[in-house]
Amino acid sequence: MSQVAEFQYNEEELAEEFGFDDAQNESDSSEFNLKHISDIVVYGTDWTTETILNQLNRKNINLNPRFQRRDAWTIKRKSRFIESLILGIPVPQIVLAEKEKGKYLVLDGKQRLLTILQFYNKSESPNNNFKLKELEFLSNLNSLKLQDFENNPLYSQYLDALDNQTIRTTIIKNWQSENFLYKVFLRLNAESTPLSPQELRQALNPGKFTDYIDDQSIKSKGLKAIFTKQPDFRMRDNQLLLKYIAFQYFLPEYRGDLKNFVDKTSKRFNDEWEKKQDNIEETIQKFEKAVEMTIRIFGEDNFSKIWLQDKATYERQRNLSLLDTILFYFSDAEIRQKVEQVNKIKIEEAFKTICSSSPDFISSVKSSTNTITNTHRRLALWGKALQEVLEIDFNIPELINNHLVFSGFR
Repeated sequence: MSQVAEFQYNEEELAEEFGFDDAQNESDSSEFNLKHISDIVVYGTDWTTETILNQLNRKNINLNPRFQRRDAWTIKRKSRFIESLILGIPVPQIVLAEKEKGKYLVLDGKQRLLTILQFYNKSESPNNNFKLKELEFLSNLNSLKLQDFENNPLYSQYLDALDNQTIRTTIIKNWQSENFLYKVFLRLNAESTPLSPQELRQALNPGKFTDYIDDQSIKSKGLKAIFTKQPDFRMRDNQLLLKYIAFQYFLPEYRGDLKNFVDKTSKRFNDEWEKKQDNIEETIQKFEKAVEMTIRIFGEDNFSKIWLQDKATYERQRNLSLLDTILFYFSDAEIRQKVEQVNKIKIEEAFKTICSSSPDFISSVKSSTNTITNTHRRLALWGKALQEVLEIDFNIPELINNHLVFSGFR
């Protein structure tokens, strides 16, 4: 039991390796009541593929169409997963959390579940009803899809084997804390590519605002520029947009716990969606204009990257904390208007100067990025540099008694 009490995860556990120096990591310092942990029930069951498909079709397992847009597996990988089920080759377990009786959230196995749904022609995604491809053992089934198995007696044995194959499924019941599910989620992914907890947040905090953010993250031109034209299957685009909105509205409430901060933002705007919709839509437009301005200043290849003076080049990876900082100021219409009047080279040079001459600035976007101190430090340092090059005055967030103080740019 002491192992559970001592377990914590930190920012490094969420570090991303796909073209980003990820400064969006969500650390959670919450402690748990050990009595609540001891009340949790975990048990395993061997559901067949057909049973799992039935649970998905009845919406008992939450795999909504919004997730299905974020398809991470190639057709080859999907095909070989189906091949493994047909042959009875062991596959990783599915892990579900029972939200209410008979209704489940997915903690591990979403891509496997999506593959089953797609192969059985029950999905709402582009890869629905895919043809098997590059199978390793059953090459005679290459180029076939579900209807071929159903209509040709030669293949019925394979479909029967697929339908009846058992998949180990672990179910967690009686959990009392969403934070516990986050920790389970991160542990499950500790030995594989880490995933963003935004995926779990959407399941735990459904609502019109949550749906709106997901829709906008798909449509956003700015996010497409940041995430190389495609919806990010780890939902970092969704997370980035949500964090942007949270900081636009509630910066003085930030206490260094990013996960809790954006969780509360989601819950608040889901509850107040009818009143806040117009304002949030305006905020999204500010985001798009801020990204557009950032790209115009730094170029498509270099925006949101740190300047390396010793190498006379920009870092290879994007830095999302740096991007947050730049977007914060470029979201203001008057600042953008002044930027239009200044040679963009001067702004870029001011940025290069702060990167090469301020170790505090670099530290604030590279290490422990979610602390209040580093959040304030990068906003204040870049804000002052921007004031000087633009030759205008505007308010910059202050740090007073370890609280961020900011009530608008003027």
